Amino acid sequence: MQTILTQMLASYQTKTLAQKKNAVKEIVQEIALCGLSRAGFFKHGAFYGGTALRIFYGLDRFSEDLDFSLVSPDPDFELKPYFKGLTTELAAVGLKFSIEEKLKSVDSDIKSAFLKGNTKEHIIRIYHLPDIDINPNEVIKIKFEVDTNPPAFASFENKYRLLPSPYQVKLYDMPSLFAGKVHAVICRGWKNRVKGRDLYDYIFYLAHQSKINLPHLKARLEESGVLKKGETFTIETLKTLLCERFKAIDYEAAKEDVLPFITDATKLDLWGQAFFIDISQNLVDK
Repeated sequence: MQTILTQMLASYQTKTLAQKKNAVKEIVQEIALCGLSRAGFFKHGAFYGGTALRIFYGLDRFSEDLDFSLVSPDPDFELKPYFKGLTTELAAVGLKFSIEEKLKSVDSDIKSAFLKGNTKEHIIRIYHLPDIDINPNEVIKIKFEVDTNPPAFASFENKYRLLPSPYQVKLYDMPSLFAGKVHAVICRGWKNRVKGRDLYDYIFYLAHQSKINLPHLKARLEESGVLKKGETFTIETLKTLLCERFKAIDYEAAKEDVLPFITDATKLDLWGQAFFIDISQNLVDK
């Protein structure tokens, strides 16, 4: 039992308590994915978002949530049938987590749930620490969401992981993941908190020379009301939209947002309007 957790911890260097907490959350995320896979979730759904990028493509920042999309729209989809598989998989390696669905007061295409477990209990168990200065009531909380009415034209691929035991995940391919991130950069309502994580991931895609699934992005932008149905949308149109967005960002606030999720703050030194507008000229569609 403990051997599996030790193996999963081997890839982490956790000097601080915050790093230990993030490592535990990431391990729980991967065990949850294994549980979903064993329960048959990926016959119907696909993994996407920042955590998918971290686990399967090596994004070097911590990501908090698990984001999924159905492959085809299904308004009757329910999360509850997969809850037992999640908690059983976690219990098999000695982790005690509960799961509860978030019930919404208005109709929504997004189904949400939270995995919860005691932080102190799991830090002590996983790291073999006799005691540690953590509030005994602190909770590890991992949100996962499923879009039951996904935008069209996403492409998928199957990927495999070996720990906690071999499993398969269906996820958005890289160009479709990139389309989802660009949609977030353009459309996310940041209000008083600029989400620098979106910008950090955007750079990651460009640095890895990822192409973008333009039809899928177009469908997302139409759904958000940025584009009208049938409106012409090209890579040049996209660059114009992004340039307008980059002119309106508070980059100091964006840096503050992403700092807790990364280990090398110097990667943010060049962040500013001119930097993001210039690198966006490298966008290429699929």
